[in-house]
Amino acid sequence: MSEVSTAASSLGEAAALPGGHSVGLDVGGTKVLGVLLGPDGAIEGSVKLPTVRGPQGVVSSAAQAVRSLTDAAGLAPAALAGLGLGVPGLVDPQSGSVMHAVNLGIEGEPFGLARELSALFGGIPVDVDNDLNVAALGASHAMGPEGQDLAFLALGTGLAAGIVLGGELRRGVSGAAGEIGHIPINPEGPLCACGQRGCVETYASGTALSARWPSRFGRPAPAELFEAAAAGDSEALRIRDEFAAAVASAIRILELTVDVRHVVLGGGVTGLGQPLLDVVRSALVAQSSTSPFLSSLELEKRVSLAPSDVPVAAVGAAIAGRRKVS
Repeated sequence: MSEVSTAASSLGEAAALPGGHSVGLDVGGTKVLGVLLGPDGAIEGSVKLPTVRGPQGVVSSAAQAVRSLTDAAGLAPAALAGLGLGVPGLVDPQSGSVMHAVNLGIEGEPFGLARELSALFGGIPVDVDNDLNVAALGASHAMGPEGQDLAFLALGTGLAAGIVLGGELRRGVSGAAGEIGHIPINPEGPLCACGQRGCVETYASGTALSARWPSRFGRPAPAELFEAAAAGDSEALRIRDEFAAAVASAIRILELTVDVRHVVLGGGVTGLGQPLLDVVRSALVAQSSTSPFLSSLELEKRVSLAPSDVPVAAVGAAIAGRRKVS
């Protein structure tokens, strides 16, 4: 069953967008989060419902979310200025085809997700992109003019970033821009899923953190670790600080590569909130202490957490869908 909210939500200083209403969907392995974005860039409705796996299951889940949002607002889906989706998989943003989205049950040949949904809703523009890319767009939109140069760094199962430069996504020629999780920082380190050793991801992801401090009481491992550290557990303090140092290294790699104004931390680990931000900022200060050059960049002041009350990936998808209009 879907959960639909029609309460409008402001995105602070976010700028208005051309066109009418658009819908954005953050399609995950277990749930679809959707928003209806108004002409002024504000959220006018939201929905959450379970994801049905498989190509046609994803189409039906997305279609249900769109209809829930438009019905609640008294709109016809065909009247939308655009529809956008963020998915966890390989995406051809030109054709809207999805490949290797294992968590969604889409494997084998490329699946034309954008084509299927556009046909279902009378030919409306549909944009499909990687979930990190649309999250970066959403975070940029939420920050308004300050968010024109930004990296959205996701700390979850893996570690990667979506990058916005001058208000536009930077994907790279092969779509690998922002895949900093697969930069090796220790050639003697653990084997990474990518086949290399000692990648940033093996130290700074949620998976890496949980492997070093497994859940003992059935709660998320990062929360248990930070609570133990706050209580003075020496082993927890050591693991927490080493994790923070690894995240700080990932931020430093991003900043020394693209020099963005903001690095926004997202992903499951950021549920820790301010305690995570505090230790990461402290690690950045410590790592810069011996380098006047790094100190001058004030990297600790560029880092923030993704807003907990704004589904940035769904918002970014709505923006991408509206931009699809030629």
